[in-house]
Amino acid sequence: MSALSVEGLRVVVGRGRRSFPAVDDVTLSVPPGKVLGLVGESGSGKSTLARAVVGLHPIQAGRLTINGEDVTGLRGASRVNRLRAVQMIFQDTYGSLNPRMTIAQIVSEGIRRSESVRRADMRAELIRLLGLVSLDERHLDRYPRELSGGQRQRVAIARVLATGAPVVIADEITSALDVSVQAQVLNLLREIVQNNDLSMLFISHNLAVVNFICDSVAVMHSGRIVETAPTPQLFGDPRHPYTRALLAAVPSLRVRAGDRAEWISIGEPIDPHLPPTGCRFHPQCPIGPLFFPERVECTTVDPRIGAADRPHGSACHFAAEIDQPIREER
Repeated sequence: MSALSVEGLRVVVGRGRRSFPAVDDVTLSVPPGKVLGLVGESGSGKSTLARAVVGLHPIQAGRLTINGEDVTGLRGASRVNRLRAVQMIFQDTYGSLNPRMTIAQIVSEGIRRSESVRRADMRAELIRLLGLVSLDERHLDRYPRELSGGQRQRVAIARVLATGAPVVIADEITSALDVSVQAQVLNLLREIVQNNDLSMLFISHNLAVVNFICDSVAVMHSGRIVETAPTPQLFGDPRHPYTRALLAAVPSLRVRAGDRAEWISIGEPIDPHLPPTGCRFHPQCPIGPLFFPERVECTTVDPRIGAADRPHGSACHFAAEIDQPIREER
């Protein structure tokens, strides 16, 4: 049983003629006690998916399951109570932490929601929670503006831990932090996941970060999942051209630009209002019909058909033929 799963999820954004499915028939699951990474370029639908899961965006179609319970059809208080089992750590700590509240007030909100701590024990629990994120009692009476970016992100993590939620969604939580602070937060997060038996959907465009913290990875492009695999397999043997393009675009001191150039995507990202037929990546694909005109199925057949029988469940008609490694050294 998955801690969190979505099946055939569809989420539409915009209004009228400007509307389009930012999440289009997405299926994925987060196993208990594991971290699933969700990667893709900006605008691929990652954050929209996350916001839909926690109830911040309406779901037009599909099924959402939390700890084996289908919550899709629930409404009102029942839905709110079930969704509390999934908590989100946002990218923007300035926006997600109330600037008029002290750290003690912010974290205690989560404790009160869990209703598991008596008022007399509140301060002791606050100190315990801050200790889990390497902060101490001195920070309780401070305001968010008095903390560094890394400290604010730790407070956001502590607030989520305070709720006792078994499933956490982390949305680009290290993107605004310095590299050294990123490492501190990631080490802390990995330790917390292991020690508290949490399940996590970790959203990021930083592939190095995903490789470090995630047990498995799902790759999202234009609102769809195009490849899913355990982290070592996906990074060591990616089977979708888009995944290859993402990996090839990562700068490396050990790799000459020419070694990766053939896998970098071409042209501009597609217009989500007018997606192409067949594979949505084919206008940019380095092994697609632009270079191999005989591959007409790329433009006519949805590559998700039959994906389960291909390596890594890849939504590419030629996934089994992709065997050239992206070289890391010469």
